[in-house]
Amino acid sequence: FDPAVVLPRASSRPLRRPQFLAIVSSAVLAQHLLGKSTGKVDGFVVEGPTAGGHNAPPRGRPQLNEQGEPVYSPKDQLDFAQMNRLGVPYWLAGGFGSPERLREAQSLGAVGIQVGTPFAFCDESGLNDEIKRNVIEHWTSSKEEHVFTDPVASPTGFPFKVVPVAGTLSEKSVYESRPRRCDLGYLRSTFVRPDGAVTYVCPAEPEASYAKKGGDAGDCSGRKCLCNALLANVGLGQHQHDGYDELPLLTAGDDLTWLRRFVKPGGHQYSARHVLAYLLARPEETAGTP
Repeated sequence: FDPAVVLPRASSRPLRRPQFLAIVSSAVLAQHLLGKSTGKVDGFVVEGPTAGGHNAPPRGRPQLNEQGEPVYSPKDQLDFAQMNRLGVPYWLAGGFGSPERLREAQSLGAVGIQVGTPFAFCDESGLNDEIKRNVIEHWTSSKEEHVFTDPVASPTGFPFKVVPVAGTLSEKSVYESRPRRCDLGYLRSTFVRPDGAVTYVCPAEPEASYAKKGGDAGDCSGRKCLCNALLANVGLGQHQHDGYDELPLLTAGDDLTWLRRFVKPGGHQYSARHVLAYLLARPEETAGTP
């Protein structure tokens, strides 16, 4: 990518290389990347299994709990001593969205934290307003406290956090009524056919198409088209030629109950300012906050 082609006026100015912050799930992976990278790694975002979006799969033999979610063990906990020995700044993500956990992260050696979920539902977020309202009203007025870690939803094969929201692909009946298609292809993988030709595959595409390319149709079970769903999350869902309107599939970190810190039952909105004020507050200012 040459910025001068897109921004000709910038060609006369010296361009600085942007910092590269790699997302990893363990100190072992961070160390490996530092040793193998052909360029400088400026820092790491270390995501734990409670973070929203995609999670790293558990280490060791895969196991599922009674709800059908991946089971994480002490093997998946970050080795802070090893991480600190790398001498590279890092930020912690996944369940660190509170002033107490911010201070804890810094005391353990992290520079700070990465926070996503609290900002995802604020006024300034790009999420569809109706979705935000539904989630806020539901999670501030009910006792439901569970975001499902779906081991198969993502075509990438990584576990993916799914927020249960009525009328979205999180509902089995809604998912099954969607015509299978892969027309955006952002998560496709390259595949070499027996004749040497290179094609693209995605287990969220129609099973027959996937199998025809040489894939195992069994890999398609439960896979969901994140490309279309995530665009629908921000109001850009496609209206397909067959009349189907693409529906959202919402993701978030495990703990959505923190919404009650910003919104009282019956309320439906809050600002990013509220989140920042909360994260940067002194301990005595957040005492007693649920």
